[in-house]
Amino acid sequence: MSIVIGILEEGLIYAILALGVYITYKILDFPDLSVDGTFPLGAALTAMLISKDMSPVFTLFLSFLAGAAAGCLTGFIHVKLRVRDLLSGIIMMTALYSVNLRIAGKKANLPIFTKETIFDNSFLEQVVPEGVKPFLSVLVLLVIVIICKVLLDLYLNTRSGYLLRAVGDNETLVTSLAKDKGMVKLVGLAIANGFVALAGSVYCQQKGFFEISTGTGAIVIGLANVIIGMKLFKNWNLAGRRTNKDMEGEKKSYGWKATTAVILGSLVYRSCVAFAIALGMEASDLKLVTAVLFLLILVIGGQKGKKVSGHA
Repeated sequence: MSIVIGILEEGLIYAILALGVYITYKILDFPDLSVDGTFPLGAALTAMLISKDMSPVFTLFLSFLAGAAAGCLTGFIHVKLRVRDLLSGIIMMTALYSVNLRIAGKKANLPIFTKETIFDNSFLEQVVPEGVKPFLSVLVLLVIVIICKVLLDLYLNTRSGYLLRAVGDNETLVTSLAKDKGMVKLVGLAIANGFVALAGSVYCQQKGFFEISTGTGAIVIGLANVIIGMKLFKNWNLAGRRTNKDMEGEKKSYGWKATTAVILGSLVYRSCVAFAIALGMEASDLKLVTAVLFLLILVIGGQKGKKVSGHA
């Protein structure tokens, strides 16, 4: 049971991260490497604020805003300064390393074990029954993930959300509608990095500390979750299909929404990692497991796509 709880906890935390990566990777087609900096940004800010006895719930909102600000800067570098998307992310990721250290008081590690968090506080101690407490972390994470998913789904079905989806596929369409495609990208990067920083905040509170190397490989994990989810569940009508309806008031049909596929992909990824550990594989071999899993999903997904198109 402890293994299942561990999978759910890790999977749900990185599902929030994957929602942000989904926006940049699948919608904007933007290789945003600043994710490796905004994830620990949320963790650093959370650890610093909680160490000063600030409400752990309030730190979630502040972390989202901090991540959104970092995303805006990435977008500004790319859109206004005309730096290539990949380089914009690298520049921001490098800068955030020093920023995160500054926020944490120039400490590479900042523990908050003795402080209240969203998982361990006096309010939950009073209202949660004893029989539920072993699953408390999973329940809290589930609530956060559902809220994030619903809010993102609602936004993507607004006019602004449609523009965000359109700018990744057809920038000319956005320009023809007299909209600033650069500003649309900037908004998308802000929302995406807001989710990533929020995931870092939740991760910090769940682990009980901030570590400067927390974000290393965050973009790889996020991409793994997105690709696995979209490849495995796209034929379940989770990833959604485009309609031929135009911009005015019409919305894309998403079935259960691509966001659901991304969340499920995160749980699948963590399950595979846990299975590899259970087989006795060392931590140094986990990257190999990820690479092999990537390859299998991509190959299987590509073969299915060819079969479908062949009978079309």
